[in-house]
Amino acid sequence: MTGIVSFGTYIPRNRLTINEIASVWGKDGSTISSSLGVYEKAVAGLDEDTTTVAIEAARQALRRVNLKPTSLGCLILGSESHPYAVKPTSTTVGEFLGAGNSYMASDLEFACKAGTTGLLYALSLVSQKKVAYGMAIGADCAQAKPHDILEYTAGAGAGCYIVGSGSSEVIAEILDYTSYSSDTPDFWRRDGIAYPSHAGRFTGEPAYFTHVLSASKQLLEKTNMKPSDFASCVFHMPNGNFPKEAALRLGFTREQLEQSMVVKKIGNPYSASSLIGLATVLEKSKPNQYIFLASYGSGAGADSIILKTTKAIAKINFGKTVEDMIEDKKYVSYIGYLKARGAI
Repeated sequence: MTGIVSFGTYIPRNRLTINEIASVWGKDGSTISSSLGVYEKAVAGLDEDTTTVAIEAARQALRRVNLKPTSLGCLILGSESHPYAVKPTSTTVGEFLGAGNSYMASDLEFACKAGTTGLLYALSLVSQKKVAYGMAIGADCAQAKPHDILEYTAGAGAGCYIVGSGSSEVIAEILDYTSYSSDTPDFWRRDGIAYPSHAGRFTGEPAYFTHVLSASKQLLEKTNMKPSDFASCVFHMPNGNFPKEAALRLGFTREQLEQSMVVKKIGNPYSASSLIGLATVLEKSKPNQYIFLASYGSGAGADSIILKTTKAIAKINFGKTVEDMIEDKKYVSYIGYLKARGAI
């Protein structure tokens, strides 16, 4: 049995409301919130970046099962907002965790799905018994040009998963997965450019929906499973509408999706989005429940994963949950938000 033995999340306390952003630009915040299905987003503070949010999520994952950092055989960090263009983030995280030196470190970048891809890489190493434990993190302090539609949703946060083996340790077995990839330029940022660009409505049908639905259908066909077999489903959340539409098209119900829909209150923390959504589900799951997960990354690709919880999940002391972090918040002004980002 190979799968998740622990997980951790981090959501910054700072919140910026859609109304606050809209008022600066003379827009109607209630209309925008209703259109996007997002009401506020989590944003990084002055002393926070992708590295710090990743470290906090990783520390929580280690604490939950009292695992020594030196037990990690690999540390893979997926993000599209790495602090350095040339210098790994993963080694900095490993250093602060106290992971020692005998581990493989790697940074990934694939828009918003680098976190789940890292999870599958760690799974592969553990399955082949190359490492005993592998850590995969999806973390971002998402970038968005002021007055761009992305500014209303681009958030900050991190999700960390530790992969291991053994029926006594694994809380959620990873049963199977598929990926679907193509060269679909819906979202991009050239080196040296401060903010990403996107292709507007093109990011929906030929990009997000084509890849998420294709990867999901492939996996359901491969495993001969159907949506009604699952207790919960999780989809990447660029806004509050896309995951609802994807779930309904596949045959999942709103009840199966609702538990994971953190986007309404924290926005889209890019590589961490689906991983934080999965964490909310795991924190409330019972043994022997199937969970369907589908991430998405612009450019473009999707990973679909089927997990099954085990009896070991009932023994974990979760401590501070995603729901606790969402409620532990402090509202900031638009000017304060720009200052924290170094935009002014």
